[in-house]
Amino acid sequence: MRFFTHGARLSLRLLLLLLLLLLPTTCSASPWHFYCEGGHCKKAEITANTTGEPLALGVCQLFCGESAGIWPRPTGHMSLGNFVARLDASRIDWQGVDLRSDVGQLLQANVDRLKRNALRAASARQQQRQQKKEPGYPLLISVKGDFDREKVKLTLDTSEAYTLSVRQEDTGRLVAEIGGESYFGVRHGLETLSQLIVYDDLYDELKIARDVYIGDAPAFPYRGILLDTARNFMDKPAILRTIEAMAMSKLNTFHWHISDSHSFPYVSRSWPKLSRYGSYTPDKVYTAQDVAEIVRFGLLRGVRVLPELDAPAHVGEGWQWVGDNATVCFKAEPWQRYCVEPPCGQLNPTSERVYEILEGVYADMVRDFEPDLFHMGGDEVNINCWNSTPIIRDWMLERGWDLSESSFYRLWEHFQAKAYDKLTKANAGRELPAILWTSGLTNEENLKLLDPSKYIVQIWTTGSDATIGRLIRNKFRVIFSNYDALYLDCGFGAWVGEGNNWCSPYKGWQKVYDNSPMKIIEKQGFGEAFKSLVLGAEATLWSEQVDSTSVDSRLWPRSAAMAERLWTNPDSTWIHAEQRMLRHRERLVQRGILADSLEPEWCLQNQGACYL
Repeated sequence: MRFFTHGARLSLRLLLLLLLLLLPTTCSASPWHFYCEGGHCKKAEITANTTGEPLALGVCQLFCGESAGIWPRPTGHMSLGNFVARLDASRIDWQGVDLRSDVGQLLQANVDRLKRNALRAASARQQQRQQKKEPGYPLLISVKGDFDREKVKLTLDTSEAYTLSVRQEDTGRLVAEIGGESYFGVRHGLETLSQLIVYDDLYDELKIARDVYIGDAPAFPYRGILLDTARNFMDKPAILRTIEAMAMSKLNTFHWHISDSHSFPYVSRSWPKLSRYGSYTPDKVYTAQDVAEIVRFGLLRGVRVLPELDAPAHVGEGWQWVGDNATVCFKAEPWQRYCVEPPCGQLNPTSERVYEILEGVYADMVRDFEPDLFHMGGDEVNINCWNSTPIIRDWMLERGWDLSESSFYRLWEHFQAKAYDKLTKANAGRELPAILWTSGLTNEENLKLLDPSKYIVQIWTTGSDATIGRLIRNKFRVIFSNYDALYLDCGFGAWVGEGNNWCSPYKGWQKVYDNSPMKIIEKQGFGEAFKSLVLGAEATLWSEQVDSTSVDSRLWPRSAAMAERLWTNPDSTWIHAEQRMLRHRERLVQRGILADSLEPEWCLQNQGACYL
């Protein structure tokens, strides 16, 4: 393989002699370089007998191994040349879309972000120079596509495909051409381009791969992370870091579990007392201005922000002022009889005041988030809670219902239908696809109560649960969050009692990577013909034992493993992605994401040696 930079004309012998003579001033003090062999970058000492131009590890990884250092691995045709060129990040420019358009403004911000990150990577590591270096080359990014009239909104039908090519002209100028059918595809192309830019610590320069062509598109349209900000409050910087890391991994849905029985930090315009009574402190809230900033931050990075207002269970704090018996079983004891964790609390489906409050909050959320989907929660309803409440029992008996379990599921369906009508009314009469968790409503005897044309079901049970086959058989679209692979809060100490938390053990990135939605449904007898029903998957982080100080390390880089599973749907297992995963983790850290270390750095520098 050849990795010469553009314009190199010296013989190898003379080049190496000059390199060794000038090492203390033009290069780092490291005596090591890397060469590609068998798909791994091998470490070796730089000597007078070294053949070829010595390569820094980052440069070697641009070309060596399966898909080189790109994460997630592209799905289409990919050709990577053997050359790099010096890059002057201060001279990155772009063309191709009217700057006055929404897409143009977003792309300008993305190019600014790319330039800023490249300059930061260089300035953070460059050495003091004792002589003038040759300047790098400018980069022109040319965007291909007619986006000026595009309404910039991500939906399940949006094309996120892109093409990317990088070449160098005779003048030395670098040109990157990015094509796509939507803003979101072009944005992904820019993200991939950023991964082709590395800091060369042997030569103290930014380098970019050239002679590159990539065609790419995701395997699944829904690729998400759930963050629970109700059990413990997450500050805005933590949320923005999460979305930044999602964009780097081409995840596209930030599922915001914004309320629960523990707190209600979302500031509703219609009902401001919900957060006044329900926030932990007056400053631990999310205002309309906060939400607008987060939604815009996500849009710039190709990430939809999807709100969840969980109901009819998982409510309590914030509702104390409402009256009309709107909530029942709040803080009921012993809590194990009425809910899965303290404090308990459920809405009263027989209270008209409940639906009045919900309609106002739905209207506020539709205005703030402008969602194409809405998560209505619907998990872990405790039938015993309703059955132990006289006002609910009396309401049912007055209508000629009995108090059997099936009648309480009928009551739940009554709530769900009325709540969905309120959501539709809040959305100017237009139905939104609604997401519900697997629950008692998705059991065999109750599934008929849900309409698959209205509801998407998010699966949190195990990947072998028969519920999965039942949902597919009944034409429900599904999102996988099976807790045996995608619950990232698992594997820590219990927070009630002792021992480990309920979903232990810890889910390593390897487990996350190999969690294939298609293989899950195939094991239940459903083949490729049913793929359209599998929207994707979502890693979840429930926050009983995590807050702003630890959210990065719980999510990253494990969520990036899921990102490649959903983008690429690879046939191979995690072991083929290991070196790229280590490289991507380094990228996350360089961008300020406090991602967990997966292995000693020695393994990154001695590829293939850390095996079992």
